[in-house]
Amino acid sequence: MVAKDLLVGLRRARDRIDREYAEPLDLDSLAGTAGMSKYHFLRCFARTYGRTPAAYLTERRIERAQDLLRATNLTVTEVCWLVGYASLGSFSTRFRRLVGVGPSAYQARWADGAPRIPGCFVLMHGLSDRAIAEKPSGSDPAGG
Repeated sequence: MVAKDLLVGLRRARDRIDREYAEPLDLDSLAGTAGMSKYHFLRCFARTYGRTPAAYLTERRIERAQDLLRATNLTVTEVCWLVGYASLGSFSTRFRRLVGVGPSAYQARWADGAPRIPGCFVLMHGLSDRAIAEKPSGSDPAGG
């Protein structure tokens, strides 16, 4: 594989992680997106971006969780599910490892009395990436 093609494939996989971070993504599917074997993809991704695809995915999920915890009144459990975790324990452990405090403490730190986006708006009006992806295709009021 030519170096240029290698980088294109790696970027395609990284962009997929950025877009679909809340979905279950595995090494096989990401390698397929990049057009490589999974072991070659793993080595090249880690060498190029300084972290494994799994670590990169975790960082994206935790960054999005931080945004939701700061700006909304969603519970930690709701945020956990919105960013792609099925286990609150796994989410809390990874959050604490990357941020330095647990998600509840992080959310409390940002509770400054300023109005927050209600969770129902986040879930119903597409303010979360997952809600946007789950809207049925015929729901566009403009008919587009």
